[in-house]
Amino acid sequence: MKDLTDMVRARRLHSTLGITALIAGIGLLGAAPATAGGGHGGGGHGECRLADSTLTFDGAPEPELTEMFTTYANTAGEWTGGDSTYSIPMRGGTIAWVFSDTFLGEVADDGSRPLDSPFLNNSFVVQDKRDRLSTVTGPDNTSLIGPPTDEPSGWYWVGDGMQSRRGDVQLVALRFWYGGGGAFDFGWESNHLATFDGRTLELKSLTDLPSESGVQWASWLQTEGRYTYIYGVDDQGAEKFMHVARVRAGDLNGTWEYWTGSGWSGTETDTAPVMAGVANEYSVTPFKDGYLLITQDTNEIFSSNILAYTSCSPTGPFEPAGLVYQMPEVGEGGSYGNANIWAYNAHEHPELRTRDTILVTYNVNSFDSDELYEDASIYRPRFIEIEVDVEKPRPGRR
Repeated sequence: MKDLTDMVRARRLHSTLGITALIAGIGLLGAAPATAGGGHGGGGHGECRLADSTLTFDGAPEPELTEMFTTYANTAGEWTGGDSTYSIPMRGGTIAWVFSDTFLGEVADDGSRPLDSPFLNNSFVVQDKRDRLSTVTGPDNTSLIGPPTDEPSGWYWVGDGMQSRRGDVQLVALRFWYGGGGAFDFGWESNHLATFDGRTLELKSLTDLPSESGVQWASWLQTEGRYTYIYGVDDQGAEKFMHVARVRAGDLNGTWEYWTGSGWSGTETDTAPVMAGVANEYSVTPFKDGYLLITQDTNEIFSSNILAYTSCSPTGPFEPAGLVYQMPEVGEGGSYGNANIWAYNAHEHPELRTRDTILVTYNVNSFDSDELYEDASIYRPRFIEIEVDVEKPRPGRR
């Protein structure tokens, strides 16, 4: 069983390649981020008042989702924990919660997780209109997307997804390899599009997506008007950079274009970095008359801070808007009192926004994978509601 826990420990870290690379002393520095056009309207959206407003944030755990997932994980005998935590609003009023690495099985009365708990690389948890949860996996409790047939030691980490015009569910899947040597024995290889039946959530196809630029195009999807914007991360080790692509709204199978810093190109390698400091997973959503970026701060190693940025364009430039929330679990001084505990990959769920209160999730983990079995509560998403107060600029202050 030690082989299993060693494998889990290695794979637990692959969502924070930049942080671990930095600690190993192999971090690389990328190019300086491009400025997304002049003024506030880099994407051609003109100016907005949001970029000149003062935002304040007041956050606390969201009780209903927290209780719902905690009870389900502890008692259902299905999903007991996972990370990534994207959500896809589905036709008919359901929500498909998307998880990458996932534990299944039982949770003991003392809160521990059995050492033989099934471990998958990706899964769905479906929330129906009555707030009942159910777990969807591949056949016989396997991963939704099985390992590559040409590389059995590889696996797929899933990113954000959406329901297409045809009703299928599309997820961006990142292919990683394991056992290739190096300090942490894994690495990102390529981007893929996983398409699932919209009714059964069975995998229908897995096709290639652009990967030549080195950008992992899985951080966030946002459909607005004629386009679905695809946000990615260039994980350069010591720094992580945002990149933006777009496709005609409603289908990721269309022709992609890439933000160059001044316009759009059909060549992926023309993509330009927009800003540094984002996490591997983040969100960019319409808010007021602009856009709101929510991300963990990766300018600081193992940061407990979730930050906000604003822009008048989906391509930036993004201006700092302040501290959104401090994740209380992190480090020796955190709620677990454990230096091994860290948190990561905060982003919003805009379909669950209520007026100016946004719903944010983040993930919690341990550098000692044995602790994920000793205390099942560690490896689960946290649901946070954030009230956003916007003080608009006074007339004449633009």
